[in-house]
Amino acid sequence: MKLELSIHASKLKNVAGLGKGTSDPFAVITEVATASNGAKPKVIGKTEVIKNSLSPHWVKTFPVEYELGTPKKIAISIFDEVRKGNNKPMGSCVFDIGEILGARGNVKAKQCKGGTVFAHVRKSQGTGMLRLKMYGVKLKNVEGFMKKSDPFYELSRRADSAGGLTWDNIYRSKPQKNNLNPDWEEAVVELSTLCDGDQDKPILVSVYDYESNGKHVPMGQFETTVNGLTSAASGNTMITLKKKGKETGKIGVKNAQVTGVEDVTAQMANAKVSSPQPAVAAVPVPAPVVAAPAVPPAFNPSAFVPAPPPPQRPTFIDYVSGGCELNVAVAIDYTGSNGDPRRPGTLHYIHRDGQLNDYEKAIHSIVHILSKYDSDCNFPVWGFGAKYGGVVRHLFQCGPTPEVHGVQGVIDAYRQTFQTGLIMSGPTVFTEVIQTAAAKAASSQEQARQQGKQAYTILLILTDGAVSDVNATAACLNQVSDAPLSVVIVGVGNADFSSMRFLDDNSHAGGKRDIAQFVQFNQHSTNSAALSSETLQEIPDQLVGFFQSKGIPPLPPVSRHDNEIMVEPEEEEIDLNIDFGSGGADEEIVVSGGQYQRSMKW
Repeated sequence: MKLELSIHASKLKNVAGLGKGTSDPFAVITEVATASNGAKPKVIGKTEVIKNSLSPHWVKTFPVEYELGTPKKIAISIFDEVRKGNNKPMGSCVFDIGEILGARGNVKAKQCKGGTVFAHVRKSQGTGMLRLKMYGVKLKNVEGFMKKSDPFYELSRRADSAGGLTWDNIYRSKPQKNNLNPDWEEAVVELSTLCDGDQDKPILVSVYDYESNGKHVPMGQFETTVNGLTSAASGNTMITLKKKGKETGKIGVKNAQVTGVEDVTAQMANAKVSSPQPAVAAVPVPAPVVAAPAVPPAFNPSAFVPAPPPPQRPTFIDYVSGGCELNVAVAIDYTGSNGDPRRPGTLHYIHRDGQLNDYEKAIHSIVHILSKYDSDCNFPVWGFGAKYGGVVRHLFQCGPTPEVHGVQGVIDAYRQTFQTGLIMSGPTVFTEVIQTAAAKAASSQEQARQQGKQAYTILLILTDGAVSDVNATAACLNQVSDAPLSVVIVGVGNADFSSMRFLDDNSHAGGKRDIAQFVQFNQHSTNSAALSSETLQEIPDQLVGFFQSKGIPPLPPVSRHDNEIMVEPEEEEIDLNIDFGSGGADEEIVVSGGQYQRSMKW
């Protein structure tokens, strides 16, 4: 998954020093090493410097690759820029990318030395770069008598969210001092950041008079598109800058060049369509009148533009960003083949030194990842394969309540079940578990639909051996494949799991959805990240496949104001040994150390 990370902060502590004004903060983003991947920390990049501000909104964004099931943490280290001397630390904090993506609005907040740092991720789509050079002509002075404005401009992308239309600032130029005819330096902006790769998507250009206190004065703005900018450059057309409906100057485009974009004809040839479509001519054609974007008055509306590619298939990120909840249910094998849980070396043995057995390791690794996408973190825990009152039960509740809270709640319910007088028996049958999970999944999605929401369920089955009736289990999976459900089966121990792989490969006969995934624990027993990654890799496509098969599009992205976001407590100081050298923040960044390790015995 290609994501885009943006950050801002509020009420940071001023570290400039007595009589030296207000700090000039910038942030360094570092990918933190984890014990499971053994990699060294890597600097992703650093933001621009915001002068005299303790609540900086940095415009630079950062690309992040993320895979469901693979832990990825980033450290945000904030510094006060000191031109002649060492930069001063203003605080640091660590965010988990999966937790940000799973949070409502895809945003998380953490305390940072009295202030707050916010981290937000969104889907990154589209390719190519825009090289843009603009200049202003006779801009209206807003500085005051005997002074001239210091104009700079910002580029903002349109964000259509559940809260309505907003503009997100993604680029800020450097100011031109005392100049009402500014010639700004060339900007290089990724199209994925500016317009999601859609060159007809509206963008906003805003011009401000720079003020050292951060309270910049608006000088005017205009709405356009990437195609509009390239048209203005090729036609040498001036764009009118307006403020409150009145003209405040002209903006010229010296250069607006798009590079690195995949050929439109190739995109359409590679796209999957549900029915045969007529061939698309490679020659550019006029844009349909009904689809023409808003164009500034000075532009020629009859300009020819390439035909847009077909709509892209929604992704897992689209559904999660729209608030789709991932519900998790856990089913555990209590058959006699697991061995006597009181004897060391058996699969269910509970270690007295706090070490986790293989069942607990699998629970911790997988449920820990999925819990980030479940707002209440309440999970039903079921058992199968044990006798109560002399009767073999293929579905029974684990723990004292129908649902337990968090990963530790699941582990506690698992352990408490051994104290309920059960007799570990057999055979291994989990069709009843699957049917119950499917019914619960369908009910959850229906309740969510009635509330204008979406829900999807993941059933995690932990077992030590093959099911007793493979064909019946395959038929059951096929029968419930129409439910909003994925079934993840983890094989614990050294049994012959060939029949379980058969379920993985052959449970979706007759064109039904593939909802099952089998993973053998022992193949990843020394690496929790590898286990969760392998286990969960098919879920994004399965989730999208369900909703698309029902014609259910993702909901609009959820938007949240800063005051609606729960701020997590401050962490211990993070020392990544970031050194900017003697030349200040513009030199190469060198990073060492900074390893993160889970507090569990794996």
